[in-house]
Amino acid sequence: MTHPTVEIIKTDGGSGPDTGVLIIGAGLAGLFLALKLSPRPCTIISPAPLGTASSSAWAQGGLAAALDPADSPDAHAKDTVAAGAGLVDPSIAKLIAEDGPDRVLDLIELGVPFDRTPEGALALSLEAAHSAPRVARVAGDLAGRAIMDALTIAVEKTDSITIRTGLRATGLLQTDDRRVAGVALTNNEGTHTSITADETVLCTGGSGGLFEVTTNPASALGDALAMAADCGALLSDTEFVQFHPTALDINQDPAPLATEALRGEGAILIDSAGKPFMAQYHELAELAPRDEVARAIQAERLSGRGAFLDARTAVGAKFPEHFPTVFNACQSVNIDPRLDPMPVATAAHYHMGGIVSDLWGRTNLDGLSVCGECASTGAHGANRLASNSLLEAVVFAERISRQLRETHGAASKPAVARIYQPLTEVIRQTLRTKMATQCGVIRSADGLTDLLNWISQTEETFGPARPLLAAKLIAAAALDRKESRGGHHRTDYPQTDDPQRTFIKHLDGRIEIERMSI
Repeated sequence: MTHPTVEIIKTDGGSGPDTGVLIIGAGLAGLFLALKLSPRPCTIISPAPLGTASSSAWAQGGLAAALDPADSPDAHAKDTVAAGAGLVDPSIAKLIAEDGPDRVLDLIELGVPFDRTPEGALALSLEAAHSAPRVARVAGDLAGRAIMDALTIAVEKTDSITIRTGLRATGLLQTDDRRVAGVALTNNEGTHTSITADETVLCTGGSGGLFEVTTNPASALGDALAMAADCGALLSDTEFVQFHPTALDINQDPAPLATEALRGEGAILIDSAGKPFMAQYHELAELAPRDEVARAIQAERLSGRGAFLDARTAVGAKFPEHFPTVFNACQSVNIDPRLDPMPVATAAHYHMGGIVSDLWGRTNLDGLSVCGECASTGAHGANRLASNSLLEAVVFAERISRQLRETHGAASKPAVARIYQPLTEVIRQTLRTKMATQCGVIRSADGLTDLLNWISQTEETFGPARPLLAAKLIAAAALDRKESRGGHHRTDYPQTDDPQRTFIKHLDGRIEIERMSI
């Protein structure tokens, strides 16, 4: 039975598709894909003007690639596998590491002004769990903004790209034979429409907005996961959410990020008494993998000792020039990081799990590909290596473009999409609080069970909603994984078992989970 809050959008399929390739999302993955597809026509859908509503623009650290003569793709791939806590696909780690340098050159050709040494070489930063400096950056912490600005200019100049803003994807159009044939859309006034396509690519970002403290835009509510799962797409490793250890704790939503490059430059974590604490949690101290640093900061905060990032010696007077984004965020609340330690907290930052894709970005549903944070390529495992997200996005965008540049979809057929009403603000904020406390840095069966029961009760009274389904896909996988690994830490199962990946489907309102050893 269809719930009264569910609306059905139908297309007759009689006049052919509205566009060849439809790209949902205008972050790095979507824009780079559109440019690489040229001259094949494509349409980009974005809820806001280009460059204003994507996590890509907020990325501070940069893009990881083996660009130094002393470095190598093999070393980069090895670091990626090690950081992923046993769940990274080594062949994917090798693929993105080998393609990375060429994609950086692509970005340079597009006008991205990566930092240079006095000799003219790329200035590369060291970030956590990397064995060598390999993060290409812009003005210290402006990489995401600079990359998005350059790509936005290039996209607006490319005749083969149609840009449609003020529209949010709310459901995938699907034919009787399960092929994805475009999307249902809602504009800013709440009016529903649709666009049909030969091929649809989800580049919608992640799910950080489901959590109370996040570095992501508020709109990052896991819509891609929910829309794809609703149509029978296979998802994997949805329990693995990366919590950035050093979001600025300055009562802003989203929380500004204190880039990991600060710790690469020598900034240290201290408690309220000024005592460094990371060495007691991990031998690599401030440069330990993100999950280790996040749990250490969480423990210090829960103990009442607090957590602060001290860059007074490591950066000091150079702060405004070297890390302008962080400096300006601190200044907005009257903190001077040249003179004072910065209060920090953990924040939902990146979703390692997502919609399963093959080597070319294709999902198990004909007509649907995925790229960027909403995809699960096998590159990140249980704990993403710092600055590998932008790398994965451009590497797979280029690969998807090769696959789609010459292909064309099947003949148009009638298609249907289910769209659900948005959550009320009260329910959305309650969901964010419960996700943070019961499915956050530290988890347990009791908390996860309570969360899942609350989601089910809310679905019964309010009706189905995309954020509720996305949260359920994360929490159900977290409850099923009875071990601690990478970004997933269970107080009731602190041990690490043999490595297994989680594969998940949402069928007829039920979640089915299968675990596979690797």
